[in-house]
This record gives sequence, structure tokens and C-alpha cells, in this order.
Amino acid sequence: MTTKTTKLAKDKTKKKNWWQTLGPGLITGASDNDPSGIATYSQAGAQFGFGLLWTMLFSYPLMSSIQDISAEIGRVTGYGIAGNLRRYYPQWLTYGITGLMVIANTINLGADIGAMGSALKLLNGGSALFYASMFAIISLVLEITIPYHKYASILKWLTLVLFAYVATVLVIHVPWGDALRATVIPSLSLQSDYLTTLVAILGTTISPYLFFWQASQEVEETEITPSEQPLKKAPKQAPEQLKRIRFDTYTGMGFSNIIAFFIILTAAVTLHTQGKTDIQTASEAAEALRPIAGNFAFFLFSVGIIGTGLLAVPVLAGSAAYGLGEALKWPTGLERKPLEAKGFYVILAISTLIGLGMNFFTSIDPVKALFWSAVINGVVAPPVMLVMMLMSTNPKVMGKFTISKYLKIGGWLATSVMFVAAAGLFLTWKS
Repeated sequence: MTTKTTKLAKDKTKKKNWWQTLGPGLITGASDNDPSGIATYSQAGAQFGFGLLWTMLFSYPLMSSIQDISAEIGRVTGYGIAGNLRRYYPQWLTYGITGLMVIANTINLGADIGAMGSALKLLNGGSALFYASMFAIISLVLEITIPYHKYASILKWLTLVLFAYVATVLVIHVPWGDALRATVIPSLSLQSDYLTTLVAILGTTISPYLFFWQASQEVEETEITPSEQPLKKAPKQAPEQLKRIRFDTYTGMGFSNIIAFFIILTAAVTLHTQGKTDIQTASEAAEALRPIAGNFAFFLFSVGIIGTGLLAVPVLAGSAAYGLGEALKWPTGLERKPLEAKGFYVILAISTLIGLGMNFFTSIDPVKALFWSAVINGVVAPPVMLVMMLMSTNPKVMGKFTISKYLKIGGWLATSVMFVAAAGLFLTWKS
């Protein structure tokens, strides 16, 4: 009996430790599928069917590499992206990149908060603006009142709501042979609409706010755990921590792309096959599903929008607060009490409230807001990635923990692809 009890205890401990190993990487990956991302993936499936499923395989190693690098920068140095920019690079570069990231995040916040309100209106009726206000205030209150170590746990459990998009596929017919063939064999086109959507997918999966967030969360982890320190100060912790970061990040990014794959697939086999090829918002995608795939699919898709919004809003607002706070050398961190990091929480609140306020101005087209957010992210991502690559390969910044040869190849490849994507974004925008 004692042996059996001991074995069960060990099994529970092992299972608990596996879940605890997942943290910043999982949350970052899941938040990548925010309502604006859902709208992008839905549009891709509706307009091109299976034609862009291959992008999920293509982008996975790219986003995993650059997110791994951002996490290592935070864990090794004990500073986030903006903190390292401030310490090693000119002020104009620090403020320029951080400022553009904050602007993009705020626009994205507004679109996501509005999509959550619209999704709940579809399910329950009532006022979308009221629901949007409710979601914004709830997110803000939770971020301010709950310490990071508890809030991170809430965000981890929220990632499970993304399985709604897997469940949606289970209630519709899918020609899996065609879908899998399109996933492994790219179907390329030089059409303007195709290139624009391709760039939008890359901009959605590889976004600057994800870099800032994951690096800062690694810093938070060292600050809330007394036994853990930045690796430059505690090199003996490196093997265990770098292994954890890789597992966490590659799992989180894989989860992100699997869910995105199912969203594209759902839109392809329902909307595209029915000739519904123009989807401009996540809520519109949910509403369009109802007459085609039934009420249950509509319900799952709508619930997913709300759940991912609740996950993404604090990440968007938090990354803005981390970035600007670090750039200004203010105390930052969700683990700190509001009076200990007043500037940090003020930025967080202002970003959220401005995003909410965007939804009260009828002259603001949410589709244009998402487009300009994508433009800004497309412009900001390449220089941020370039600076991150210079940081991560610089012994002055990373000490003896400069990134591995494998990460250098993956990181530079991802950076090159995003530079090409940014150029393509401007070319397709002008056309």
C-alpha cells in the first residue's frame, strides 16, 4: 500500500510539474490567436479555401525560433526587450520601436475588445458596446488586483478555450485528404489579394508584442521565485532553464498554429464552399457559420472569440506597459502592487481604456483599424527582430549565453522573411 501510494504521489508530482513547466511560452502562443487573428485566419479560409493552410507549417519554426530568442534574452539578462534596448542602444531607437509597439497594441486592443462585445451580443443579444466595456473593465481589474503568479495560472487555464476551434471541426464534414495535401504542398499565387492575406498571416503569427511579453514574463519568473535568477548571475541554472524555455516555447507556438490551422480549415469547408468569401471580423465569421454549420458550431466559434479576447487583452496591454515602463526606467511587473509600479499600471489602464474608447467612435472602421495595426506591426517587427538578433549574439548583452547556432539560423531566417513580408505589405497596399 505504501509503495502504491508513493507511486501515485510521484505520478501526480510528475504531471503537476509538466503543467507547471508550461508558462510564458504557452500563454504567448495562445494569445497569438486573438480575435483579430481569428478574423485574419477566417478570411484566409473563406477567400482561398485550403490554399493557405501551408502557412501554418511554414511559420512554425520561424515564430518558435524568434520567441525562443526573446525568452532567452529575458531569462539570461534579467531585463525585457525594451530594458535591453535602453541599456545598450540609442534612446531614439528605444523610444521609436517601443512607441510604435504601444500604438499598434492599442489599436489591436480596441479591435479585440470590440470583437468580444460583438460575439457576446450574437450569443445573448443586448448592447455590444456595453459588453465591450464590461470585458475591458474586468480585464483591467484582474490585472491590477491579482498578483502575477496567480494571474498567470488563470491565463494558462484560459488557453484551453481555444479547443473550441478543434471542436468546431468535429461537427462539420472535412475532406481530410485535400486539406492535408494543401498543408504540405504550398499553393502559391502572385495575386494581390493572396499576397496581402499571406502577409497578414505572417504579421499575425509573428508580432512585436509577443516578443516583449514573453521576454518580460521570463523576467517576472525570476523575480517571483527566490531560488531563480538571471542566468548571467546564476549560470548553473542554465541547462534546466534553457531546456524549460525550449519546451514551453515550442509547445506554445505549436498549440497556436494548430488552433490557427483549424480556424482556417473551418472557414474553408463552410464559408468558402458556400461562396462566402469576404469575412471582415471574427464575429462576422461566427454569424456566417450558423446557417451553414449549425448553431453548435456557431456557439463554439463565438465562445472562442470571447475566451481568446480575455486571454489576449491583458497580453496586449501588459506588453505595452512592460515596454514603455522599461524604456522609461520605471518599476514594472504584474507581481508588483499598484503603488509600487504606478507608471506601469497607468500605461496598462490607459492602453486598455483608449482601446475601449475606439469602439465608441462610429467613424472608426474596425477593418481599417485592423489593417493599420497590421501595417504598423509589419513595420515594427523586422527592426525589433534585427535588434533582438544583435542582442542575442552579443556577449556584452548575453555574457557566455549567446544563442545557439540553430537559433541563429532560425532567427535570421525569420527576420529575413519578415523584412520581405514588410516590403510586400507596402507593395500590395499601394496596388
